[in-house]
Amino acid sequence: MKPARQKILPRRYQLKKEAASATKAGHPWIFRNQLSQAASVFKDGEWVSLVGPNNEPLGFGLYQDTGAIAVRVFRLGPQPPDLPWFHSKIGAAIKKRENLRKYTSAYRVIHGENDGLPGIVAEVYNDTLVLQTYTASVDKVGRWVAAVLCQKLGLKNILWKRPSRRASAKKDEGKEESVTRILRGFVEGIQTFREGNHEFAVDLISGQKTGTFLDLRALRKWITLQKLPGKKVLNLYSYTGSLGRCAESAGASEIWQVDVAKPALEFARKYNAKDPGKYKYLAEDIFEWLPSLPPQAQFDMVIVDPPNMAAATSQVPVALKSYRKLYQHSRTHVKPGGYLVGACCTSRIARWEFEKVVGQTLGQEYKLLKSLAPEDDHPVGFKEGDYLKILIFQRQK
Repeated sequence: MKPARQKILPRRYQLKKEAASATKAGHPWIFRNQLSQAASVFKDGEWVSLVGPNNEPLGFGLYQDTGAIAVRVFRLGPQPPDLPWFHSKIGAAIKKRENLRKYTSAYRVIHGENDGLPGIVAEVYNDTLVLQTYTASVDKVGRWVAAVLCQKLGLKNILWKRPSRRASAKKDEGKEESVTRILRGFVEGIQTFREGNHEFAVDLISGQKTGTFLDLRALRKWITLQKLPGKKVLNLYSYTGSLGRCAESAGASEIWQVDVAKPALEFARKYNAKDPGKYKYLAEDIFEWLPSLPPQAQFDMVIVDPPNMAAATSQVPVALKSYRKLYQHSRTHVKPGGYLVGACCTSRIARWEFEKVVGQTLGQEYKLLKSLAPEDDHPVGFKEGDYLKILIFQRQK
């Protein structure tokens, strides 16, 4: 099956000075509060031709009728995003992952705005492509991109996953639509993928977003390179246990996997543990459990990887307070010479801000060893795109 051609028939919209400046600078989003009431005539998923205050052509984007983001900008300049343009973007993204594809059978091939295709994320797991479109406005383009990717990469299957709120919206209209759909082939839910010399299990159907946290690959690499024979590891927010599995591979003799989600812990127990005798699984609310952990519970490595804590900028102060609380209680359970790994996936918290909060909370007793850079399949193309921060601290002896 060949991908259908995309027809771009944009309607003109004149931006105000602030939005025009941001667009010229290459920011991929135009926020709703930057638009005038005239934009309300556009339909969800409609292409718009963006012009500046002096009628100069700025670019082309897709309009979204709900949410804070009103327009996702695809192409800058006077020419609309035609078929060759889309193919060039897809081809560039694939080329960027060439070396990574030799190392792993699971990688993110399209990283949304950071690869110039806003609102579209696509990950490869063996011979299956998992597509996620973050808004209905990009659904058609996303499905076309997925078809092109399968053609270029020789993949057999396409799984499409979308936010549940859109399924609810359809239901309200009397049209039920599943959140997850198989667009091509046959998709086995539980699969294993290769990463270096290791294998990890993933549930493509029921797992988070596109399946699992591929963006933690750099941390998995780092953990497997540590010398942990006879060491004890505390893995907070362990999810399906891939980081704990890396600690086991590095020789750890005791690994505590702690998460509030019992199904995730059960998955970790069943699929991501080679020696079950080394693991302890705790289904706990970490904010309640960690302060009650006795001081004598000491670990050679503590991993703190909570979920996104701020869905809006107004929530950032509360999120920072939560991070301080987590690290205040975690710091006392690391043995001298041991490691504390801090991760933040909250895009609204800048890298410098996260490093400052964690560093101040841990105090002079801890030294920052390194900040892990994003992998090739998670490039950073704009400020908000630098969402994942991973810091490695060591407690001084």
